[in-house]
Amino acid sequence: MKSKPKLSFWQIWNLSFGFLGVQAGFALQNANVSRILSNFGADLHHLSFFWLVAPIMGLVIQPWVGAASDRTWNRLGRRKPFILGGAIAATLGMFLMPNANWVVAIIPPIIFGAIMLALMDASFNVTFQPFRSLVADMTPGEQTTLGYSVQTFLINVGAIIGSFLPYVLTNFMDIDNTAPEGQVPDSVIWSFYLGGGILLLSVLWTVFRTKEYAPKEFAEYQGKSLEEEKVAEKSSFFKTIVNMPAVLGQLAVVQFFSWFALFTMWVYTTPAVAQHIWGTPIGDSSSAAYNEAANWVGVLFGLYSVFAALFSIIMNKVADSFGRKRTFSLALFVGALGFLSIYFFKGQYALIFSMVGVGIAWAAILAMPYAILSQALPAGKTGVYMGIFNITVVVPQIISGILSGTLLKYVFHERAIYMIIMAGISWLLASMMVFVVKDRKGA
Repeated sequence: MKSKPKLSFWQIWNLSFGFLGVQAGFALQNANVSRILSNFGADLHHLSFFWLVAPIMGLVIQPWVGAASDRTWNRLGRRKPFILGGAIAATLGMFLMPNANWVVAIIPPIIFGAIMLALMDASFNVTFQPFRSLVADMTPGEQTTLGYSVQTFLINVGAIIGSFLPYVLTNFMDIDNTAPEGQVPDSVIWSFYLGGGILLLSVLWTVFRTKEYAPKEFAEYQGKSLEEEKVAEKSSFFKTIVNMPAVLGQLAVVQFFSWFALFTMWVYTTPAVAQHIWGTPIGDSSSAAYNEAANWVGVLFGLYSVFAALFSIIMNKVADSFGRKRTFSLALFVGALGFLSIYFFKGQYALIFSMVGVGIAWAAILAMPYAILSQALPAGKTGVYMGIFNITVVVPQIISGILSGTLLKYVFHERAIYMIIMAGISWLLASMMVFVVKDRKGA
Protein backbone atom coordinates (compact mmCIF):
# COMPACT_ATOMS: atom_id res chain seq x y z
CA MET A 1 0.00 0.00 0.00
CA LYS A 2 1.32 3.41 -0.99
CA SER A 3 1.88 5.65 2.05
CA LYS A 4 0.65 9.21 2.27
CA PRO A 5 3.57 11.65 2.14
CA LYS A 6 4.45 13.49 5.33
CA LEU A 7 3.27 17.08 5.26
CA SER A 8 5.27 20.11 6.24
CA PHE A 9 4.07 22.11 9.21
CA TRP A 10 2.76 24.85 6.92
CA GLN A 11 0.84 22.37 4.79
CA ILE A 12 -0.86 21.12 7.96
CA TRP A 13 -1.44 24.75 8.97
CA ASN A 14 -3.11 25.56 5.63
CA LEU A 15 -5.47 22.56 5.94
CA SER A 16 -7.20 24.15 8.92
CA PHE A 17 -6.52 27.85 8.52
CA GLY A 18 -10.06 28.46 7.30
CA PHE A 19 -11.36 26.97 10.54
CA LEU A 20 -9.88 30.04 12.28
CA GLY A 21 -12.43 32.26 10.54
CA VAL A 22 -15.30 29.81 10.93
CA GLN A 23 -14.62 29.63 14.66
CA ALA A 24 -14.36 33.42 14.91
CA GLY A 25 -17.91 33.57 13.58
CA PHE A 26 -19.06 30.73 15.80
CA ALA A 27 -17.52 32.36 18.87
CA LEU A 28 -19.30 35.63 18.11
CA GLN A 29 -22.52 33.69 17.91
CA ASN A 30 -21.89 31.77 21.15
CA ALA A 31 -21.00 34.86 23.16
CA ASN A 32 -23.66 37.21 21.76
CA VAL A 33 -26.74 35.34 20.54
CA SER A 34 -28.30 35.10 24.01
CA ARG A 35 -27.70 38.84 24.34
CA ILE A 36 -29.15 39.60 20.88
CA LEU A 37 -32.22 37.45 21.41
CA SER A 38 -32.76 39.02 24.84
CA ASN A 39 -32.55 42.46 23.17
CA PHE A 40 -35.21 41.25 20.74
CA GLY A 41 -37.47 40.24 23.62
CA ALA A 42 -36.71 36.58 24.47
CA ASP A 43 -37.31 35.49 28.10
CA LEU A 44 -34.34 34.09 30.03
CA HIS A 45 -35.79 30.61 30.55
CA HIS A 46 -36.77 30.40 26.85
CA LEU A 47 -33.24 31.07 25.56
CA SER A 48 -32.29 27.40 25.49
CA PHE A 49 -35.12 26.69 23.04
CA PHE A 50 -33.66 29.17 20.54
CA TRP A 51 -30.26 27.58 21.02
CA LEU A 52 -31.73 24.21 20.01
CA VAL A 53 -31.47 25.45 16.43
CA ALA A 54 -27.71 24.80 16.46
CA PRO A 55 -27.68 21.10 17.41
CA ILE A 56 -30.75 20.34 15.30
CA MET A 57 -28.99 21.79 12.27
CA GLY A 58 -25.93 19.71 13.10
CA LEU A 59 -28.03 16.57 13.48
CA VAL A 60 -29.63 17.06 10.08
CA ILE A 61 -26.76 18.49 8.08
CA GLN A 62 -23.46 16.97 9.17
CA PRO A 63 -24.18 13.28 8.39
CA TRP A 64 -25.50 14.34 4.98
CA VAL A 65 -22.52 16.60 4.28
CA GLY A 66 -20.14 13.86 5.42
CA ALA A 67 -21.66 11.27 3.10
CA ALA A 68 -21.93 13.73 0.21
CA SER A 69 -18.33 14.91 0.54
CA ASP A 70 -17.10 11.30 0.50
CA ARG A 71 -18.66 10.97 -2.97
CA THR A 72 -17.78 14.44 -4.31
CA TRP A 73 -14.97 15.37 -6.64
CA ASN A 74 -14.80 18.49 -8.81
CA ARG A 75 -12.31 21.20 -9.71
CA LEU A 76 -12.20 22.44 -6.10
CA GLY A 77 -11.73 18.95 -4.64
CA ARG A 78 -13.67 16.66 -2.30
CA ARG A 79 -14.15 18.62 0.94
CA LYS A 80 -13.40 22.17 -0.23
CA PRO A 81 -16.65 22.76 -2.18
CA PHE A 82 -18.63 22.29 1.03
CA ILE A 83 -16.21 24.38 3.08
CA LEU A 84 -16.46 27.31 0.67
CA GLY A 85 -20.23 27.10 0.16
CA GLY A 86 -20.88 26.98 3.90
CA ALA A 87 -18.56 29.92 4.51
CA ILE A 88 -20.36 32.14 1.99
CA ALA A 89 -23.76 31.37 3.54
CA ALA A 90 -22.44 31.85 7.10
CA THR A 91 -21.00 35.25 6.17
CA LEU A 92 -24.38 36.33 4.81
CA GLY A 93 -26.07 35.24 8.06
CA MET A 94 -23.55 37.17 10.15
CA PHE A 95 -24.15 40.36 8.18
CA LEU A 96 -27.93 40.05 8.66
CA MET A 97 -28.30 38.60 12.20
CA PRO A 98 -27.97 41.80 14.27
CA ASN A 99 -30.07 43.91 11.89
CA ALA A 100 -33.62 42.85 12.67
CA ASN A 101 -34.66 46.52 12.63
CA TRP A 102 -34.36 46.41 8.84
CA VAL A 103 -37.35 44.08 8.57
CA VAL A 104 -39.36 45.01 11.65
CA ALA A 105 -42.30 46.09 9.48
CA ILE A 106 -42.44 42.66 7.84
CA ILE A 107 -41.45 40.16 10.53
CA PRO A 108 -41.04 40.40 14.33
CA PRO A 109 -37.39 40.89 15.34
CA ILE A 110 -37.34 37.76 17.51
CA ILE A 111 -38.50 35.62 14.55
CA PHE A 112 -35.96 37.23 12.24
CA GLY A 113 -33.24 36.60 14.81
CA ALA A 114 -34.23 32.93 15.07
CA ILE A 115 -34.19 32.56 11.27
CA MET A 116 -30.73 34.12 11.01
CA LEU A 117 -29.50 31.90 13.84
CA ALA A 118 -30.74 28.90 11.87
CA LEU A 119 -29.00 30.13 8.71
CA MET A 120 -25.71 30.69 10.53
CA ASP A 121 -25.82 27.35 12.29
CA ALA A 122 -26.71 25.46 9.15
CA SER A 123 -23.82 27.12 7.34
CA PHE A 124 -21.32 26.56 10.15
CA ASN A 125 -22.26 22.88 10.17
CA VAL A 126 -21.67 22.62 6.42
CA THR A 127 -18.08 23.76 7.01
CA PHE A 128 -17.27 22.00 10.31
CA GLN A 129 -17.43 18.38 9.18
CA PRO A 130 -15.39 18.71 5.95
CA PHE A 131 -12.62 20.47 7.89
CA ARG A 132 -12.46 17.48 10.27
CA SER A 133 -12.38 15.03 7.37
CA LEU A 134 -9.80 17.06 5.45
CA VAL A 135 -7.21 16.53 8.20
CA ALA A 136 -7.90 12.77 8.24
CA ASP A 137 -7.74 12.64 4.42
CA MET A 138 -4.45 14.45 4.06
CA THR A 139 -2.29 13.44 7.03
CA PRO A 140 -0.44 10.11 7.40
CA GLY A 141 -1.19 8.20 10.61
CA GLU A 142 1.86 9.48 12.47
CA GLN A 143 0.78 13.11 11.86
CA THR A 144 -2.94 12.78 12.63
CA THR A 145 -2.76 13.89 16.28
CA LEU A 146 -0.49 16.78 15.23
CA GLY A 147 -2.98 17.71 12.51
CA TYR A 148 -5.86 17.92 14.98
CA SER A 149 -3.69 19.76 17.52
CA VAL A 150 -2.87 22.43 14.93
CA GLN A 151 -6.54 22.59 13.99
CA THR A 152 -7.42 23.06 17.66
CA PHE A 153 -4.87 25.87 17.94
CA LEU A 154 -6.35 27.68 14.92
CA ILE A 155 -9.91 27.11 16.14
CA ASN A 156 -9.05 28.80 19.39
CA VAL A 157 -7.21 31.69 17.77
CA GLY A 158 -10.41 32.28 15.82
CA ALA A 159 -12.46 32.03 18.99
CA ILE A 160 -10.20 34.59 20.68
CA ILE A 161 -10.74 37.04 17.83
CA GLY A 162 -14.51 36.53 17.79
CA SER A 163 -14.93 36.64 21.55
CA PHE A 164 -12.90 39.82 22.07
CA LEU A 165 -14.32 41.87 19.20
CA PRO A 166 -17.26 43.54 21.05
CA TYR A 167 -15.06 44.34 24.07
CA VAL A 168 -12.30 45.81 21.91
CA LEU A 169 -14.70 47.89 19.82
CA THR A 170 -16.38 49.23 22.96
CA ASN A 171 -13.31 49.97 25.08
CA PHE A 172 -10.69 50.89 22.49
CA MET A 173 -12.70 52.33 19.60
CA ASP A 174 -15.49 53.98 21.62
CA ILE A 175 -18.31 52.24 19.74
CA ASP A 176 -21.64 52.24 21.58
CA ASN A 177 -22.28 49.18 23.75
CA THR A 178 -25.92 49.97 24.52
CA ALA A 179 -28.94 50.47 22.29
CA PRO A 180 -32.64 51.31 22.63
CA GLU A 181 -34.88 48.44 23.67
CA GLY A 182 -35.46 46.04 20.79
CA GLN A 183 -32.19 46.92 19.02
CA VAL A 184 -28.65 45.54 19.09
CA PRO A 185 -25.67 47.69 20.22
CA ASP A 186 -23.37 48.99 17.49
CA SER A 187 -20.42 47.16 19.10
CA VAL A 188 -22.14 43.83 18.38
CA ILE A 189 -23.28 44.81 14.88
CA TRP A 190 -19.76 45.83 13.79
CA SER A 191 -18.30 42.73 15.45
CA PHE A 192 -20.51 40.56 13.27
CA TYR A 193 -19.48 42.48 10.14
CA LEU A 194 -15.78 42.07 10.93
CA GLY A 195 -16.23 38.44 11.94
CA GLY A 196 -17.99 37.64 8.68
CA GLY A 197 -15.16 39.18 6.68
CA ILE A 198 -12.51 37.24 8.62
CA LEU A 199 -14.50 34.03 8.11
CA LEU A 200 -14.68 34.33 4.34
CA LEU A 201 -11.06 35.44 3.82
CA SER A 202 -9.58 32.66 5.97
CA VAL A 203 -11.65 29.98 4.22
CA LEU A 204 -10.47 31.28 0.86
CA TRP A 205 -6.89 30.81 2.10
CA THR A 206 -7.48 27.10 2.77
CA VAL A 207 -9.37 26.62 -0.50
CA PHE A 208 -6.57 28.10 -2.62
CA ARG A 209 -3.57 26.87 -0.59
CA THR A 210 -4.57 23.23 -0.13
CA LYS A 211 -4.63 20.64 -2.91
CA GLU A 212 -6.63 17.53 -2.09
CA TYR A 213 -5.60 14.11 -3.37
CA ALA A 214 -7.34 13.14 -6.60
CA PRO A 215 -9.66 10.08 -6.32
CA LYS A 216 -7.21 7.63 -7.93
CA GLU A 217 -4.30 8.81 -5.78
CA PHE A 218 -6.44 8.77 -2.62
CA ALA A 219 -7.56 5.19 -3.36
CA GLU A 220 -3.94 4.09 -3.77
CA TYR A 221 -3.15 5.43 -0.30
CA GLN A 222 -5.85 3.09 1.04
CA GLY A 223 -4.43 0.11 -0.86
CA LYS A 224 -7.42 -0.03 -3.24
CA SER A 225 -8.13 0.58 -6.88
CA LEU A 226 -10.33 3.51 -7.84
CA GLU A 227 -13.12 1.07 -8.76
CA GLU A 228 -12.96 -0.59 -5.32
CA GLU A 229 -13.06 2.81 -3.64
CA LYS A 230 -16.17 3.78 -5.62
CA VAL A 231 -17.91 0.54 -4.64
CA ALA A 232 -17.09 1.17 -0.97
CA GLU A 233 -18.45 4.70 -1.20
CA LYS A 234 -21.77 3.45 -2.59
CA SER A 235 -22.50 0.97 0.21
CA SER A 236 -25.82 1.61 1.94
CA PHE A 237 -26.19 3.93 4.89
CA PHE A 238 -27.73 1.04 6.85
CA LYS A 239 -24.66 -1.11 6.19
CA THR A 240 -22.47 1.80 7.23
CA ILE A 241 -24.30 2.01 10.56
CA VAL A 242 -24.12 -1.76 11.13
CA ASN A 243 -20.36 -1.75 10.49
CA MET A 244 -19.74 1.28 12.69
CA PRO A 245 -16.46 1.03 14.65
CA ALA A 246 -17.05 0.19 18.33
CA VAL A 247 -14.94 3.14 19.45
CA LEU A 248 -17.51 5.53 18.02
CA GLY A 249 -20.11 4.26 20.49
CA GLN A 250 -17.62 4.36 23.36
CA LEU A 251 -16.69 7.95 22.61
CA ALA A 252 -20.40 8.82 22.42
CA VAL A 253 -20.70 8.42 26.19
CA VAL A 254 -17.87 10.88 26.78
CA GLN A 255 -19.27 13.22 24.16
CA PHE A 256 -22.67 13.27 25.85
CA PHE A 257 -21.40 14.69 29.13
CA SER A 258 -18.83 16.92 27.39
CA TRP A 259 -21.28 18.67 25.09
CA PHE A 260 -24.17 18.78 27.58
CA ALA A 261 -21.90 20.97 29.68
CA LEU A 262 -20.70 23.10 26.77
CA PHE A 263 -24.23 23.90 25.59
CA THR A 264 -25.19 24.87 29.12
CA MET A 265 -22.14 27.14 29.35
CA TRP A 266 -22.83 28.91 26.05
CA VAL A 267 -26.46 29.61 26.93
CA TYR A 268 -26.18 30.59 30.59
CA THR A 269 -22.75 32.09 31.28
CA THR A 270 -23.90 35.63 30.47
CA PRO A 271 -26.92 35.64 32.85
CA ALA A 272 -24.91 33.66 35.43
CA VAL A 273 -22.07 36.19 35.51
CA ALA A 274 -24.47 39.16 35.36
CA GLN A 275 -26.46 37.86 38.36
CA HIS A 276 -23.61 36.37 40.38
CA ILE A 277 -20.87 38.99 39.86
CA TRP A 278 -22.67 42.18 38.77
CA GLY A 279 -25.74 41.56 40.94
CA THR A 280 -28.26 42.25 38.18
CA PRO A 281 -31.86 41.26 38.93
CA ILE A 282 -33.47 38.20 37.34
CA GLY A 283 -34.99 39.13 33.99
CA ASP A 284 -32.68 42.09 33.35
CA SER A 285 -31.26 42.03 29.83
CA SER A 286 -30.93 45.68 28.81
CA SER A 287 -29.28 47.57 31.67
CA ALA A 288 -25.76 48.97 31.41
CA ALA A 289 -24.64 46.47 34.07
CA TYR A 290 -26.02 43.52 32.11
CA ASN A 291 -24.34 44.69 28.90
CA GLU A 292 -21.07 45.22 30.76
CA ALA A 293 -21.33 41.67 32.10
CA ALA A 294 -22.11 40.40 28.59
CA ASN A 295 -18.97 42.07 27.21
CA TRP A 296 -16.91 40.54 30.01
CA VAL A 297 -18.31 37.10 29.19
CA GLY A 298 -17.08 37.67 25.64
CA VAL A 299 -13.64 38.38 27.12
CA LEU A 300 -13.84 35.24 29.29
CA PHE A 301 -14.79 33.14 26.26
CA GLY A 302 -11.85 34.67 24.44
CA LEU A 303 -9.56 33.87 27.38
CA TYR A 304 -10.58 30.23 27.61
CA SER A 305 -9.76 30.08 23.91
CA VAL A 306 -6.34 31.61 24.67
CA PHE A 307 -5.67 28.91 27.25
CA ALA A 308 -6.98 26.27 24.86
CA ALA A 309 -4.67 27.52 22.12
CA LEU A 310 -1.69 27.46 24.49
CA PHE A 311 -2.50 23.95 25.66
CA SER A 312 -2.97 22.76 22.09
CA ILE A 313 0.67 23.70 21.38
CA ILE A 314 1.88 21.07 23.86
CA MET A 315 -1.11 18.70 23.73
CA ASN A 316 0.41 16.47 21.05
CA LYS A 317 3.59 15.94 23.12
CA VAL A 318 1.60 15.40 26.33
CA ALA A 319 -0.57 12.79 24.59
CA ASP A 320 2.51 11.06 23.17
CA SER A 321 4.02 10.87 26.67
CA PHE A 322 0.99 9.97 28.78
CA GLY A 323 -1.49 8.57 26.28
CA ARG A 324 -4.43 10.23 24.62
CA LYS A 325 -6.97 8.80 27.09
CA ARG A 326 -5.15 9.98 30.21
CA THR A 327 -4.58 13.40 28.65
CA PHE A 328 -8.25 13.69 27.67
CA SER A 329 -9.53 12.57 31.08
CA LEU A 330 -7.28 14.92 33.04
CA ALA A 331 -8.20 17.86 30.79
CA LEU A 332 -11.91 17.27 31.42
CA PHE A 333 -11.31 17.01 35.16
CA VAL A 334 -9.43 20.33 35.21
CA GLY A 335 -12.25 21.87 33.16
CA ALA A 336 -14.82 20.67 35.67
CA LEU A 337 -12.89 22.39 38.45
CA GLY A 338 -12.92 25.55 36.35
CA PHE A 339 -16.71 25.52 36.11
CA LEU A 340 -17.24 24.75 39.78
CA SER A 341 -14.84 27.49 40.88
CA ILE A 342 -17.05 30.18 39.31
CA TYR A 343 -19.51 29.78 42.17
CA PHE A 344 -16.85 30.65 44.75
CA PHE A 345 -15.43 33.70 43.01
CA LYS A 346 -17.01 37.10 43.64
CA GLY A 347 -14.89 39.36 41.44
CA GLN A 348 -14.90 39.51 37.65
CA TYR A 349 -11.11 39.14 37.30
CA ALA A 350 -11.01 35.99 39.44
CA LEU A 351 -13.05 34.28 36.73
CA ILE A 352 -9.94 34.33 34.55
CA PHE A 353 -8.57 31.48 36.68
CA SER A 354 -11.75 29.50 36.04
CA MET A 355 -11.19 29.89 32.31
CA VAL A 356 -7.78 28.19 32.49
CA GLY A 357 -9.47 24.88 33.28
CA VAL A 358 -12.29 25.45 30.82
CA GLY A 359 -9.78 26.20 28.06
CA ILE A 360 -7.71 23.07 28.70
CA ALA A 361 -10.84 20.92 28.56
CA TRP A 362 -12.07 22.67 25.43
CA ALA A 363 -8.79 22.04 23.62
CA ALA A 364 -8.96 18.34 24.46
CA ILE A 365 -12.62 18.05 23.39
CA LEU A 366 -11.77 19.57 20.00
CA ALA A 367 -8.85 17.24 19.31
CA MET A 368 -8.73 14.00 21.27
CA PRO A 369 -12.01 12.34 20.22
CA TYR A 370 -11.26 12.99 16.54
CA ALA A 371 -7.67 11.80 16.80
CA ILE A 372 -8.81 8.59 18.52
CA LEU A 373 -11.69 8.04 16.09
CA SER A 374 -9.79 8.76 12.88
CA GLN A 375 -7.40 5.88 13.56
CA ALA A 376 -10.33 3.44 13.59
CA LEU A 377 -12.19 4.62 10.47
CA PRO A 378 -12.02 3.11 6.97
CA ALA A 379 -10.56 5.86 4.79
CA GLY A 380 -13.31 5.84 2.17
CA LYS A 381 -15.89 6.38 4.89
CA THR A 382 -14.18 9.13 6.86
CA GLY A 383 -16.71 11.78 5.88
CA VAL A 384 -19.85 9.80 6.63
CA TYR A 385 -18.53 8.44 9.94
CA MET A 386 -17.37 11.90 11.03
CA GLY A 387 -20.86 13.11 10.16
CA ILE A 388 -22.45 10.33 12.17
CA PHE A 389 -20.07 11.09 15.02
CA ASN A 390 -21.45 14.60 15.07
CA ILE A 391 -24.71 13.10 16.34
CA THR A 392 -22.84 12.54 19.61
CA VAL A 393 -22.17 16.29 19.66
CA VAL A 394 -25.68 17.51 18.90
CA VAL A 395 -27.90 15.07 20.82
CA PRO A 396 -26.61 16.14 24.26
CA GLN A 397 -27.08 19.77 23.24
CA ILE A 398 -30.68 19.06 22.23
CA ILE A 399 -31.33 17.32 25.53
CA SER A 400 -29.74 20.20 27.42
CA GLY A 401 -31.81 22.68 25.45
CA ILE A 402 -35.05 20.85 26.21
CA LEU A 403 -34.37 20.35 29.91
CA SER A 404 -32.36 23.37 30.95
CA GLY A 405 -35.12 25.98 30.79
CA THR A 406 -37.31 23.85 33.06
CA LEU A 407 -34.42 23.15 35.44
CA LEU A 408 -33.53 26.83 35.60
CA LYS A 409 -37.09 27.92 36.34
CA TYR A 410 -38.40 25.23 38.69
CA VAL A 411 -35.28 23.73 40.30
CA PHE A 412 -32.82 26.64 40.38
CA HIS A 413 -35.43 29.45 40.57
CA GLU A 414 -33.82 31.30 37.64
CA ARG A 415 -30.40 31.54 39.37
CA ALA A 416 -28.23 30.83 36.32
CA ILE A 417 -25.06 30.17 38.36
CA TYR A 418 -26.44 26.76 39.26
CA MET A 419 -26.57 25.84 35.59
CA ILE A 420 -22.80 26.39 35.47
CA ILE A 421 -22.36 24.13 38.52
CA MET A 422 -24.38 21.47 36.69
CA ALA A 423 -22.02 21.84 33.73
CA GLY A 424 -19.05 21.20 36.05
CA ILE A 425 -20.61 17.98 37.34
CA SER A 426 -21.23 16.88 33.77
CA TRP A 427 -17.54 17.29 32.90
CA LEU A 428 -16.56 15.27 35.98
CA LEU A 429 -18.68 12.41 34.63
CA ALA A 430 -17.13 12.80 31.18
CA SER A 431 -13.66 12.59 32.70
CA MET A 432 -14.48 9.22 34.25
CA MET A 433 -16.14 7.88 31.10
CA VAL A 434 -12.99 8.39 29.00
CA PHE A 435 -11.60 5.15 30.43
CA VAL A 436 -14.29 3.04 28.70
CA VAL A 437 -12.82 4.09 25.33
CA LYS A 438 -10.49 1.65 23.49
CA ASP A 439 -7.76 3.63 21.75
CA ARG A 440 -5.69 1.88 19.10
CA LYS A 441 -2.61 3.70 20.36
CA GLY A 442 -3.26 2.33 23.85
CA ALA A 443 -3.77 4.28 27.08
